[in-house]
Amino acid sequence: MPCTTLLVGKKASFDGSTLMARNEDAGGISFTAKKFTVVRPEDQPRHYKSVISGVEIELPEDPLRYTAMPNALPDEGIWGEAGVNAANVAMSETETITSNPRVKGADPLVPGGIGEEDMLTIVLPYIRSAREGVKRLGALLEQYGTYEMNGIGFQDVNEVWWLESIGGHHWIAKRVPDDSYVVMPNQQGIDFFDLVDAFGEKKDHLCSADLLDFITENHLDLTMRAEGETLAGDRAFDVRAAFGSRADSDHSYNTPRAWYMLRYFNPTSFCWDGPEADWTPESDDLPWCLVPERKVTVEDVKYVLSAHFQGTPYDPYAKYGDLSLRGKYRPIGINRNNFVALTQLRPYVPAEIMAVEWIAMASNVFNAFAPFYANVDRVPEYLANTSATVSTESFYWANRLIGALADAQYDLCKSHIERYQNLVANTGTALLHRFDREAPETDVPEYLAQCNEEICRALREATDTVLGQVLYETSLKMKNGYSRADA
Repeated sequence: MPCTTLLVGKKASFDGSTLMARNEDAGGISFTAKKFTVVRPEDQPRHYKSVISGVEIELPEDPLRYTAMPNALPDEGIWGEAGVNAANVAMSETETITSNPRVKGADPLVPGGIGEEDMLTIVLPYIRSAREGVKRLGALLEQYGTYEMNGIGFQDVNEVWWLESIGGHHWIAKRVPDDSYVVMPNQQGIDFFDLVDAFGEKKDHLCSADLLDFITENHLDLTMRAEGETLAGDRAFDVRAAFGSRADSDHSYNTPRAWYMLRYFNPTSFCWDGPEADWTPESDDLPWCLVPERKVTVEDVKYVLSAHFQGTPYDPYAKYGDLSLRGKYRPIGINRNNFVALTQLRPYVPAEIMAVEWIAMASNVFNAFAPFYANVDRVPEYLANTSATVSTESFYWANRLIGALADAQYDLCKSHIERYQNLVANTGTALLHRFDREAPETDVPEYLAQCNEEICRALREATDTVLGQVLYETSLKMKNGYSRADA
């Protein structure tokens, strides 16, 4: 899936939480309806079979309960995408990433392997830390292989990790520095990798056991080394040169998204625009992570993952400046966003109420972010009942309608959308504060499920209201409009 990911370490976030967020975007010109679910241990399969690849895997007998964002229709499998398990460990999968023929020729992709359809289901219920998630998925990649190159995020209350598959069976993973954030478009992202740590202490870097041999035997190391320098002693191995791509299409589809996110969080640290820019939308050496100029909030996450290059000449809604540049680059907030989910693991509350999942569905430019507790055994029907039928009874379809209508009359509708987004965020945040204070010591999952229902009622009321507003605005601008005063 063509997606965009943002990872935030605990010292870089506004409240000490680890934050992990990702847009799932439909491929090509398609749209994929999504829903929010909870998978209980008794409902988790013990024998898993993929729809796309046909791979069959025997799963452990002791799964944890977990949330997921699967496809509403099961014709292509589950596609669980994002969730939090009962141990307060989160997973986000996948960021489809690019590579090169040298890698794919040395370790070809495996048509009968695992892929995005499968990964959350076969990993998240069985891990109790982010590091465990990296190791379990790495072992599965080595055993079964994969038919696509992907990046996957893992998160617990202390750490965030990012794993990238390399060819059919190899992988690397790097811990996000606590004081930093990571931006990831659909491109091999990790820039530098400490091989000494990966094959030694393993503090911040993990990888396939045979990665050194794989690189050496297949001539993947492109570093110009001084006499006496060895690959095994490299603490800043150039991952992108070895495993990544540098295609012309990256410069219109991928790097501009990373550029915009970095520009947002570090606006004065570097020069981003003009002939003296340190980095441009087409730079191949954009940093994988940076320390932000100020701490990152939930609102920041929603803004950048909804971005359409506001404040630049590339905004598809631009009305002034050099309009020839309008829409030059692929936006982050795009018509075929399926959903965005942010998992927030909060260290300052009891473990039973720690995990919050912020969810918005359909095109991010026009949708709203609402928080839901993850330690529950059921979720509101408004989020879970998505079907093939377009209906305002579904949060997904209501937002799909809002986006299509508002886009057609953007200038008329943008104030309604902004008020909607602010109302949902304000109400959701206020309710979280209240529910946190009133949380009981027993029957917590049932209490949180009831809290989610109250959040959802407010969300639905706001969504229904803005749908009516944008419908009215766009109806007034229909091409067949005519009144007696026009005669």
